[in-house]
Amino acid sequence: MIKYLFGTVLFLFFCLHTHAQNLYSISGQVKDKKGETLPGAGIYLSGYTTATVTNQDGQFSLAKIKPGSYEVVVQMIGYLPYSKSVIISDKSVNITIVLSENTIQLNEVVIRADPDREKNLKLFEDFFIGRTPNSAKCKILNPQVLYIKYDGDAKVLSVTTNEFLVVENKALGYRLKYMLNLFEYNYNTRIVYFSGLPVFEDLKGSGRKRRTWLNNREIAYAGSPQHFFQSLYQNKVEENGFIIYKRIKTKNPNRPPDSYIAATKARLMKKVHGASAIGSVFSDSLLMMQRLYEMPKEFTTLDMSGVATDTLVKSIYPNMKTINYKDELYIMYTREEESNAYSNTGHYIMRPLTVPNYQISVVSMLKGPVSFYPNGAIHDSKAILFEGFWAYEKIGDMVPMDYIPLNKR
Repeated sequence: MIKYLFGTVLFLFFCLHTHAQNLYSISGQVKDKKGETLPGAGIYLSGYTTATVTNQDGQFSLAKIKPGSYEVVVQMIGYLPYSKSVIISDKSVNITIVLSENTIQLNEVVIRADPDREKNLKLFEDFFIGRTPNSAKCKILNPQVLYIKYDGDAKVLSVTTNEFLVVENKALGYRLKYMLNLFEYNYNTRIVYFSGLPVFEDLKGSGRKRRTWLNNREIAYAGSPQHFFQSLYQNKVEENGFIIYKRIKTKNPNRPPDSYIAATKARLMKKVHGASAIGSVFSDSLLMMQRLYEMPKEFTTLDMSGVATDTLVKSIYPNMKTINYKDELYIMYTREEESNAYSNTGHYIMRPLTVPNYQISVVSMLKGPVSFYPNGAIHDSKAILFEGFWAYEKIGDMVPMDYIPLNKR
């Protein structure tokens, strides 16, 4: 089963308590290293649709910003992408941004032919954009900016870039500019991890197209990790269609540790060498060791007594909460069913016969406690591991952090 390590694809929005009812601005000026101002630079808030461009003097202003923590992302042709963390508490913020020239882009580069590039690029697209119906309508517009490397010893595929990766999503009506910090796929563990800063732009389309996009966005948001953690923060998990169980793993008492099996096999191999081994006690013992090795290391049981959110979630600050638990969360979204296409992707989670065909995701905590925020964003990008439906849906099904469902507009 392929697992997905929750990355910073959704940048956190940390709402502060002080003067939370007021709105402020993030303004500033963009320059190069020579001190010359840069007009026409794109200014974005990571994870949002909020954006502007610098004027003739390199100045910009993003207005109506709530108190919180933001990542300001800057894009300018001929310069490296830039990001800066900004915290707004009780006043507006003014910043100066200095961009560095993209020497790789400006200078002629000799690229060595990679016979495996197309294969690795396809794997990257599958694990980064996803293989959902929405993902099928996505296209990377500039794949040439990706640097793809495969480490044969570690069996890890990594992808980086020093430019924005641009993905056009014709299913949801977005053009996504993604500052990819790192993508990794480990062939041994089958765990996918990627992190970066996304910025969203609405595509232009007819009224009919916009209605289709809006409907698809509603479906993409419903039951997503963003939706779940928003519901968890508001203590409206069941009200919003989620049920939480626990999946418990226990070690198989009848299976010895790998180290014991390996040491025993090595000892038996020395003794069987040179002997008439077929049917001997040594060969029988080797066969038994192999059968022990093939036994499951652990058993999985599902505790369907339910998880009370007040025991799961703790409040730290007025606008930040934490979650900490043992075992694994088994989360069902009851308002949508899993499709046959999903069931054949390798992400499928086994369910008891008494459980309907709800969308099921499993969340493992790798490092707790984990902080999360009112908009559903997670603080630590490597703290939570997704399996099941949430590992299936990726960039192709992502909506901005400021997305507002229709029933709340």
